[in-house]
Amino acid sequence: MSADNPDRRDAVPPRAPDSGDGPRVAADGQRDTLRQDVLAREKDRFGGFKFGAAFFGWLTAMGAAVLLAALVAAVGAAIGLSSGTSVDEAADAAADNSDAVGIGSAIVLAVVLFVAYFAGGYVAGRMARFSGAKQGLAVWIWAIVIAVIVAVVTAIAGSQWDVLANLDGFPRIPVTPESATATGILTAVGAAIVTLVGAILGGMAGMRYHRRVDRVGLERP
Repeated sequence: MSADNPDRRDAVPPRAPDSGDGPRVAADGQRDTLRQDVLAREKDRFGGFKFGAAFFGWLTAMGAAVLLAALVAAVGAAIGLSSGTSVDEAADAAADNSDAVGIGSAIVLAVVLFVAYFAGGYVAGRMARFSGAKQGLAVWIWAIVIAVIVAVVTAIAGSQWDVLANLDGFPRIPVTPESATATGILTAVGAAIVTLVGAILGGMAGMRYHRRVDRVGLERP
């Protein structure tokens, strides 16, 4: 019986343990690639502006603005302060004085409009699923278009057609020399910027919900 050759034993490489991580990593990579491909195809087919969803987002923004303005006005009345939660009131407050009251009214107005249009953008982004920033922009475009239409109709037919007069959801476009003051125009521009930012951020937030659903749908069990 011959003895084992120690050199021969050393020449045989040790067997690597089979951990099974290789196939799992490959499967995860394939799943991520599949999810990205599916999302890319769906976005190409269903992405872009969805003005139908944006219209309902605009309705949501207007309703939220009215409710928030009423809530702020009620709180202000309870503590004996004038909130100035409409665009016209904020402009008047800024024109009359530049102290903390006027600044406070502008801040309250900005917060109300931002939250309202964030909600409107969220609804549009949630309904459309893709292109959240575009859906938020579409909500804002609806607000601009409707404000222009109301301003034109009011200038032609009279102030009785100013249907936005009792709503604080968006600044009305000045159509008379008396209302088209520098302060009123600057306030309207500031409100337009705040609503644009809020609507875009809301649209992106609404879209993120669907991305979470897509990740769960293609996750490894």
